[in-house]
Amino acid sequence: MGDNNKQIGRIRKMERRLNRTSVAVKRLEAALDKWEAVQEDIAALEEYYGSDLWKQDFADDEAGLLPADLKRGVLSEDAIWDLLAACKELKERTGS
Repeated sequence: MGDNNKQIGRIRKMERRLNRTSVAVKRLEAALDKWEAVQEDIAALEEYYGSDLWKQDFADDEAGLLPADLKRGVLSEDAIWDLLAACKELKERTGS
């Protein structure tokens, strides 16, 4: 009947791999669903960044013409550039 302990150990090991992989696949599926849902937002940010509208918004912010409590991360050159660069890398990685 062979080495039962070896067989049991192998089955337990494979079961752990199955469980770990199942969790990872479910998380990846959820992340990909979210990724697909923001593609329109990414396209809009790409179009806005560097456009005449963005330049005007940036200039008005620099001139103090916008409300002090207005969130303006989109006017931060580094924040939007870094985000768009990360999106590009993810698109290459996922082949989308």
